[in-house]
Amino acid sequence: MDRPEIIQGRRFGTAELADVQGLLAAQPGWSRWRLSRELARRWQWQSAAGQLKDMAARTLLLKLEQRGLIVLPARRQASPKRRCDPPPLGLRSWRHDPPLRRSLADLRPLTLVELSQSEPAQRAQFADWLQAYHYLGHRTLVGENLQYLVRERGGRPIACLVFGAAAWQCADRDRYIGWDPATRAQRLHLLTNNTRFLILPWATSIPGLASHVLSRVVGQVGADWQRKYAHPIFLLETFVQRDRFTGACYRAANWQRVGQTKGRTRQDAPDGRWLQAPIKDIYLYPLDPRCAERLRGSTCPWNLQNLTPPS
Repeated sequence: MDRPEIIQGRRFGTAELADVQGLLAAQPGWSRWRLSRELARRWQWQSAAGQLKDMAARTLLLKLEQRGLIVLPARRQASPKRRCDPPPLGLRSWRHDPPLRRSLADLRPLTLVELSQSEPAQRAQFADWLQAYHYLGHRTLVGENLQYLVRERGGRPIACLVFGAAAWQCADRDRYIGWDPATRAQRLHLLTNNTRFLILPWATSIPGLASHVLSRVVGQVGADWQRKYAHPIFLLETFVQRDRFTGACYRAANWQRVGQTKGRTRQDAPDGRWLQAPIKDIYLYPLDPRCAERLRGSTCPWNLQNLTPPS
């Protein structure tokens, strides 16, 4: 590498590349899983809660292979992201249930359940719904995340939401915050991205439901994040694909549109060309009225400077 750059949120240069190449040469029989964990361990690559960030290390290795800098061992099993199994019978049965023909008032109060401590069967059902009904499908979640299943007062599920890692770089968002690259690298974990929002098919005809769900979740996500990961979040973000959606439910729930993406993916082609992606509107929701100051480090409540941010 000619000069250091930021890959997967880490400074990466000649020394780091040599470390990776040395590990591959020394352990030719190791799986990708074991290599990723060892690399994260060597680099003390952990979340603020002390969890080993082996999946982030895996993604870094895949990016290096894509650039032709390393050769990884062959996959030993299919990636969960690549599986296209048909939905289970339990999911198919939901498709034939009658739609809800009631008003939002009839469904309230809604119950939002964060699924971290839920039974595996419930988390699997949640993943199946996203895979079947969300246009982006479902991907295996890595890093810090929260998953919410929303039920109406009679217990019937009506919506799914996922919050995960914020986008590494987003010009209009970063301008809104007033970030420089170094501060962003240290404080990106204090944002979260609403990566999935799905109103289930039998509830799509209920006026006002989507904006009400968004209004409910912003009142809960901050406390849930603090409880699970032992650090606060100050700002929510999401990206709304312009050729598919208007973003009306986010605006109705008081999210702010601050700009749009550049139509570039997170991955470049091996020859360095940009890979095009749909243009998306950028929406933000501050959980703290002084969130930009908190994220720039101008003010640090909760002894924030003593937290160990992810590298």
